[in-house]
Amino acid sequence: MFYLIIVPLAWIVWHIAFRIKVIGRENLIRDRGFVLASNHISAIDPVFIVLARFWGRRMLIMGKEELFEVNPFITWFMRAVNVVPVHRGRGDTAAVDKAVESVKGGQGLLIFPEGTRSKDGNLGKLKSGAFVVASAAGVDMTPCRIIYKGGKMRLFGRVTIVFGPPIPAEKLALGEEHSARRLRECKALLEEHLERLLEENRQYL
Repeated sequence: MFYLIIVPLAWIVWHIAFRIKVIGRENLIRDRGFVLASNHISAIDPVFIVLARFWGRRMLIMGKEELFEVNPFITWFMRAVNVVPVHRGRGDTAAVDKAVESVKGGQGLLIFPEGTRSKDGNLGKLKSGAFVVASAAGVDMTPCRIIYKGGKMRLFGRVTIVFGPPIPAEKLALGEEHSARRLRECKALLEEHLERLLEENRQYL
């Protein structure tokens, strides 16, 4: 109930504070589980993506564990909007297993494959988690590119969220051994999609 109330309210507030444009909403998957993989520039990127998607079953969101250590209210809020803490650099199999089961059950997963925010706006090195989840759950991956006017998030600035065509599950299959070669191929494929979304919408940068 909290989620159903907070999203419309946040939509109103965010559209007052920012000029938001959404492109490719028709590419969003709504009838089955999916992985939504986005670049990462600002700490509030997840808010823009959730509001750009706006409706549908509540997504699972992967977030760094440090977000849950700020204060009790932030911890409560994060859990209320379905953010799962991830212990970065420790091989957090529990978080990955939870994500796989949720996605298999028809839920969407929002994840930032870079694992951290980009300091210069360029796409950083992609981590493996998003691909492990997509492969294990057997679902498509939707690439998402957040573009801030001028390269940085600014109050009352323009923000463009672009959803690209989903990458089919069969192209993301890692096999039982999760070979390094297959991971590199999958990372290169997503990187290609994300860079294309930027090039096709560079006028909003």
